[in-house]
Amino acid sequence: MSHVLLLAKEEWRFWLRSNLALSAAILFLVLLVTTAILTTVRIAEERHAREHHQEKAESTFLAQPDRHPHRMVHYGHYVFRTPSPLAAFDPGLDSVTGQSMFLEGHQQNSATFAVSGASADLGEFAWLTPAVVYQLFAPLLIILLGHGAVVRERESSTLATMLAQGISGVTVLYGKALALFAAILLMLVPLLVSGGAAVGRGETVLAAILMVAVYFLYLSIWGLLALFLSVLSARRATALATLTALWLALTLLLPSLAVSNAARFLPIAGQIETGLVMLSDLRKLGDGHNVNDPAFDRLRRDLLKQYGVETVEELPVNLRGVVAEYSESRLTDKLNEYADRRMAMEQKQAALLARHGWLSPLLATADASRAIAATDLNNHQRFLKEAEALRFDFVQGLNRLHASKLAYIDDIKRSSDQQAEKRTRVSGENWKLLKDFRFKPDDVGTRAGNAWPSVLALLVWFAVLSIASVRAAGRIRL
Repeated sequence: MSHVLLLAKEEWRFWLRSNLALSAAILFLVLLVTTAILTTVRIAEERHAREHHQEKAESTFLAQPDRHPHRMVHYGHYVFRTPSPLAAFDPGLDSVTGQSMFLEGHQQNSATFAVSGASADLGEFAWLTPAVVYQLFAPLLIILLGHGAVVRERESSTLATMLAQGISGVTVLYGKALALFAAILLMLVPLLVSGGAAVGRGETVLAAILMVAVYFLYLSIWGLLALFLSVLSARRATALATLTALWLALTLLLPSLAVSNAARFLPIAGQIETGLVMLSDLRKLGDGHNVNDPAFDRLRRDLLKQYGVETVEELPVNLRGVVAEYSESRLTDKLNEYADRRMAMEQKQAALLARHGWLSPLLATADASRAIAATDLNNHQRFLKEAEALRFDFVQGLNRLHASKLAYIDDIKRSSDQQAEKRTRVSGENWKLLKDFRFKPDDVGTRAGNAWPSVLALLVWFAVLSIASVRAAGRIRL
């Protein structure tokens, strides 16, 4: 054990004397701290703005004057998805999926993009976040520190001296690994601070710990890879060149190919193409604004029979409101069918992309990171579903008011009779049927379950490289 500690101490002494290592570490720290501060400020501002807009949208809806219920169906309502606490570290899909939706009757609108200050803050580097810095640039620092750990001893002939003194190659590896893993732990201090800040904003301690564990695994994989090639290489230049090529392949080339493969093998129909097909299906359901549409003939006959009357004017309910409610239900079922189909394809694409994590630890880490931060596809799709449930609930509530509170005779005359138009207005107190909307991220158990396949890939990478490194070190001979 004393030899391991001594080797680790000497490795640290070498790094501290190296201007290149110190300069790279300082540059990495500056980049990480800068992006962390800017991302945290941006996410905090967006969180505040979205919460404010949500409260304003609800108060505006509830403050509407007495109106015809169907006017409120088309007046609509806005909902916003506030960022999770860990989004300050890994915003994930936040900037590309849209964070607000306009909810109205007869259609499901797409999520729209939130206003982001990132472009103003970082210009062309707006894509930089603390998570991206760890995923892309931390491995470069580890490569710089670890590529010469063992091979440097071989070049200077000190390795032969250590072996002659009875220090095994495995012991040398353990000493170098202890030094490198200590450096990795220091590199994770900013993430620990970010996780603590997230806990202060309402995140669970377990989620913060899981995030740190994922990045420790990821950086350890790069540390083991650097040590493994340092053991195998005869020259530092060879180890550095090989590790640099692997960094390019595993962090840039393979992820790009994985995205292309997912889009090519599991294509999703474009919005225009889908919209045209969906419009054709929706037309078959009838026009909910026209009670004389043939699509509602059976509904009219059933109502007349149910209440034992001869004309729609004699019905105790307003046929227009009944048709609106019936039409909205059928239309929503069809819209949900298309939405579910698209979401299923998105999930298949995401699953295919995640499986590439077995080839690239960056992809596995990015997938697990988004899942734990609750900024992944699962949380976005749940936002869409919860928003749709809210839309359907308040639209149908207004349609039921239309059916039960308004007289059919007044309803059909309201465009030409001012008094009838006044009688078709209901009290603004009825708008309280709108429920509060506050989107919450998945619980930590669900997030951990979503991240597990990618974490498993990282564990396999770690285990394989650990075994390979120990075996390679065990073969070192005089």
